Amino acid sequence: MGIDLTPEERFELFGDFDVAGHAVEGQARWGGSAAFRDSRRRTAGYSKEDWRRVMADQGRVAVDLAAAMANGVAADDPPATDLAEANRSHITTWFYDCSYEVHRALGDMYVADPRFTAHYEATAPGLARYVHDAIHANAGRA
Repeated sequence: MGIDLTPEERFELFGDFDVAGHAVEGQARWGGSAAFRDSRRRTAGYSKEDWRRVMADQGRVAVDLAAAMANGVAADDPPATDLAEANRSHITTWFYDCSYEVHRALGDMYVADPRFTAHYEATAPGLARYVHDAIHANAGRA
């Protein structure tokens, strides 16, 4: 992923997440894509502080989505779809141009891949499906 950090800094920022393994899998699955190349190019220059901002922004959107879900906001209501758009914007800002089509595919992966599902479920049970549904609803209003 082009992350130029010490092992201690990686742990501080990403915890037990296997950054190296993720990079290998990403290369194998998407290495030929423009999005992957763009993400590698952008992240190669990120400092530790940049990564703190990336993780904080990402976490904030997930927490806000969990709060919307807990407050009974339907995934296709504007507060949820606006948060899905914030998620898409986060990806575009920090990694690669995330089209609505790509964002839908990511939403599908959040419920199809147990690793991604577990990430969201750790924040709130049912959140992976809620995020998926909000992403699809947001793409549908584009």
